Amino acid sequence: MNANEYKYLRQSSCYSIARVDDAEEFRVVVEALDIVHVSKEDQESVFAMLAAVLWLGNVSFTVIDNENHVEAVADEALITVAKLIGCNIEDLNLALSTRKMRVGNDIIVQKLTLSQAIYTRDALAKSIYACLFEWLVEQINKSLAVGKRRTGRSISILDIYGFESFDRNSFEQFCINYANERLQQHFNRHLFKLEQEEYIQDGIDWAKVDFEDNQDCLNLFEKKPLGLLSLLDEESMFPNGTDLTFANKLKQHLNSNSCFRGEREKAFTVRHYAGEVSYNTTGFLEKNRDLLHLDSIQLLSSCSCHLPQIFASNMLAQSDKPVVGPSYKAGGADSQKLSVATKFKGQLFQLMHRLETTTPHFIRCIKPNNFQSPGSYEQGLVLQQLRCCGVLEVVRISRSGFPTRMSHQKFARRYGFLLLESFASQDPLSVSVAILHQFNILPEMYQVGYTKLFFRTGQIGVLEDTRNRTLHGVLRVQSCFRGHQARLYLKELRRGIVTLQSFVRGEKIRKEYAVMLQRHKAAVVIQRQIKSRVATKKFKNVKDSSIVIQSVIRGWLVRRCSGDIGLLKSAGSKGNESDEVLVKASFLAELQRRVLKAEAALREKEEENDILHQRIQQYESRWSEYELKMKSMEEVWQKQMRSLQSSLSIAKKSLAVDDSERNSDASVNASDEVDYSWDTGSNYKGQESNGVRPMSTGLSVISRLAEEFDQRSQVFGDDAKFLVEVKSGQVEASLNPDKELRRLKQMFEAWKKDYGVRLRETKVILNKLGSEEGAIDRVKKKWWGRRNSARIP
Repeated sequence: MNANEYKYLRQSSCYSIARVDDAEEFRVVVEALDIVHVSKEDQESVFAMLAAVLWLGNVSFTVIDNENHVEAVADEALITVAKLIGCNIEDLNLALSTRKMRVGNDIIVQKLTLSQAIYTRDALAKSIYACLFEWLVEQINKSLAVGKRRTGRSISILDIYGFESFDRNSFEQFCINYANERLQQHFNRHLFKLEQEEYIQDGIDWAKVDFEDNQDCLNLFEKKPLGLLSLLDEESMFPNGTDLTFANKLKQHLNSNSCFRGEREKAFTVRHYAGEVSYNTTGFLEKNRDLLHLDSIQLLSSCSCHLPQIFASNMLAQSDKPVVGPSYKAGGADSQKLSVATKFKGQLFQLMHRLETTTPHFIRCIKPNNFQSPGSYEQGLVLQQLRCCGVLEVVRISRSGFPTRMSHQKFARRYGFLLLESFASQDPLSVSVAILHQFNILPEMYQVGYTKLFFRTGQIGVLEDTRNRTLHGVLRVQSCFRGHQARLYLKELRRGIVTLQSFVRGEKIRKEYAVMLQRHKAAVVIQRQIKSRVATKKFKNVKDSSIVIQSVIRGWLVRRCSGDIGLLKSAGSKGNESDEVLVKASFLAELQRRVLKAEAALREKEEENDILHQRIQQYESRWSEYELKMKSMEEVWQKQMRSLQSSLSIAKKSLAVDDSERNSDASVNASDEVDYSWDTGSNYKGQESNGVRPMSTGLSVISRLAEEFDQRSQVFGDDAKFLVEVKSGQVEASLNPDKELRRLKQMFEAWKKDYGVRLRETKVILNKLGSEEGAIDRVKKKWWGRRNSARIP
């Protein structure tokens, strides 16, 4: 057991009382519980039942009277079992040491002997363990049936050990070998009988292969009424039947069977498919009965744990068959389950029926040695296993037979496209034969049946390789074509997406620009309003301050005049009023000082206001100067542009006139030049061609200069107009219009200077071309004079 399993066992309630030396049982149960995912309560109950089975083996009995009657010892084992299954100790003691029998309407309690009590104890342990095993299997099947319910299909795996032959073989080996005989017959039937029957039914030329059949051995087990299982059940039903009487009955009735041989005393030998096995009948009857009395079932039904109650209800619900035990009296037997051999036979037949409805696949495992050591190989042991399993016969049939088979329709449908010619209108048999002939498959390597084609080992591989290569090529072509189509579709889709994205992004940017422009205009309006309010508020504050100062001064003046008059009137009053006059004089001095201070502040404000007015006038004068400068610069630029444009037009016209005259002269003298080209030679032609090409080159230079002039004039005009708008406040921009105007002027002067230089160079080049044309004209005239002089005679 691993650490997780031990940890789980320590958490369970039965760990502290389950003393198990061999933990294999716990390991198997833990793995089963991990598969089915049962609840915590069920896990505790399972471990409790398993521990109870193990502790039942430790329950002992003591003799209480001279008749060998016993009762269970109330030691740790009995107390632990009662605690685990959830029952009273007294009830458990009575169920193990007594038995209730009904006689008429009365119930008699009979005490058991030591052997009977041991049988009862073992039967209870076996029944609990069997019910626990069946419950686990049921839970596992429920857990695994989820996928089957969804798909309707399942895969079953049957794992068997094989024939068993030990020094002492008992009832267990008897049942195991009987099951192996039945499974071996199923194996033989599928690999030998059905194989050869299919050859015969399909009309194949086939030499039948002999193999060893085990039907005689199966008849020995299953024949009624004189078979091993029938005689075992019959002897188990007799109250006085013993293992010795069973052995003697077998020798009496089965000695004539070739597969049976009686031995001395309680032994007999059966010749199985795998070889002879000797069985000792000691304990056969008791193991076959496997009695669980009604008292034990009632004990399980009265337990507090739910699992024993489920086990008891399942036992009572089973179809029962009366089996009488050795201690029962006539008329006092309990109704009991079927015998173990009968149940085993029924389950085996259910398994065989399940196997017959499925498609079987067999895997034979060979044991290389008896010591379970690696790297050791015993040839005799392996050969014996191969013979016992029928592997040698299978190899013989595979080598001499036709293991690969396929119906005509399936063969034609699978390989028909490999034909060089089309056989779509023919039947599947003709198509199949044409395929075989095309690939040069030897006649001895296949046979054609009524419904199928039969091939020897390895013949179908050539067709499969060719088919795979062809399909791979077809799929490769299809994948390339589909990839090409997908790429074309992707490119078209991408172009559409890019177009749509560009349109959407353009619309989005235009909307954002419109919103930004609107916000900009709104911000300008807000700034204008805020600046206006700030200036108005500032002007109002200055105005209010001026009014306050003026009111204070005027009030002071009024009070001063009224004070002087009061002083003149009170000059002849008493001397005690002189103090009041002094106080008024000091108060008036303070007021006068404040008035002077206010006047000084007023003068400062007026000076600041004058300075602001001067600045405003300076700004207005500078603005008017800028406007005049801009207008003058525009006029100067326009004049310069007009002069340059006029010079360019004059140059164009002169060049156009020269070009037209040159073309007319060329057309007039074309025939003469053709007739007398031998006199002038190749030099004249080269000069004329060179003269025409420079003139066309000059025209192209003039046109490029005109285009440059138009472009530059448009650019400078737009820039100047934009700076004027910025300066006037019509357009908001984060730049200095004065600095940009100076920079634009410098650029215009530099371009004008460069343009004038290039224009003069162009004129010089055109004058040179004109002088060369004059020389050419002079040469022409001289040649024309010679020609005319030659014609006069």
